[in-house]
Amino acid sequence: MDYLLSASLVILSLAILGCMYRLLKGPSMADRIMSLDTIGVMLLSMTAVLSMLLKTAVYLDIILVIGIVAFIGTTAFARFIERGDVIERGDFGDGR
Repeated sequence: MDYLLSASLVILSLAILGCMYRLLKGPSMADRIMSLDTIGVMLLSMTAVLSMLLKTAVYLDIILVIGIVAFIGTTAFARFIERGDVIERGDFGDGR
């Protein structure tokens, strides 16, 4: 069983390397954002496999943090592509 988990860590590492290539050489900004999101999912998966390999639940909090950061990063980049800024500065009418 440990051999399968170790092999899956190697496969996930190779997948991250492939996504890094797409991140650096991507033809469009959308491709680069998708590769960043995929890298986040692969890191999440690697942390889960490492947690199973070491037979501990300590890394489960790290998995949650990686998932939240990857989601927020993807939505922020998508909003930046769509509108040109992440945080809208609206006109409040009172000069703020």
